[in-house]
Amino acid sequence: MNTFDAIIIAIVEGITEYLPISSTGHMILAERFLGVEPDNFTKLFTVAIQLGAILSVLVLYWKKFTAPLSNGERNIHFYLKLIAAVIPAIVLGKLFNDKIDALLESPLTVTITMLAGGVVLLFIDALFQQPAIEKEEQITYKKAIIIGIWQCVAMIPGVSRSAASIIGGMQQKLTRSLAAEFSFFLAVPTMAAATGYSLFLKDWTENGIEQKGYQLLLSSNQYLQAFVIGNVVAFIVALLAIKFFIGFLQKHGFRLFGWYRIIAGLILLALLYTGYLQ
Repeated sequence: MNTFDAIIIAIVEGITEYLPISSTGHMILAERFLGVEPDNFTKLFTVAIQLGAILSVLVLYWKKFTAPLSNGERNIHFYLKLIAAVIPAIVLGKLFNDKIDALLESPLTVTITMLAGGVVLLFIDALFQQPAIEKEEQITYKKAIIIGIWQCVAMIPGVSRSAASIIGGMQQKLTRSLAAEFSFFLAVPTMAAATGYSLFLKDWTENGIEQKGYQLLLSSNQYLQAFVIGNVVAFIVALLAIKFFIGFLQKHGFRLFGWYRIIAGLILLALLYTGYLQ
């Protein structure tokens, strides 16, 4: 992976991370079209590039995350609900890490889940028409955990973490905009945990030598440059994507994203069938 590849993949990450169209799926496909080898650094980059996207949420919602805890008990509950919601992803991610890694190499998996997710999004607005929860403070711990369980479906590449957690939120009677915002909040500990695990805990084998993710990054100036530039680009693009998504969602709902996923899935299916995409 060179710097140009890293920038393109980072743009894809920034645009798609918070839209219900699967950032991982799009990055996998971008890597295939760019001819990037699915080696250990590419797999690490696909996860670690989320740091930039995490920072975009912290910047846009800094008041929510930095409100002094001494101002009241409410903000403490905000953090505790996020912790409760992220536990299912941490547990299942640890248990099925190897299987998830294997799926990251499968364009066919992405194609199937893109199509299936598109069909779901076409009907999601009609399924949940009477939301009762308009403020984050109304989300109970039980609802937060259930949304966190929904989020785990996105461990299958192509499903979309954003789509899974938003659908989970709407199923728990959250409004569309609140479900999207809570999905953004939940992304911070979820992606931070996944990135931290990949960088500091997981062993990566490079040239017969096992090393942690951060050691793999530091082993090459090219790797480190791609990592830094990629995260800066992802941060900037994700800022713009979040602002667009909230406004669009309030006015138009999910149907356009559903059709996008279906069309993209059909194109990918044709590319697989013709042998253009292996």
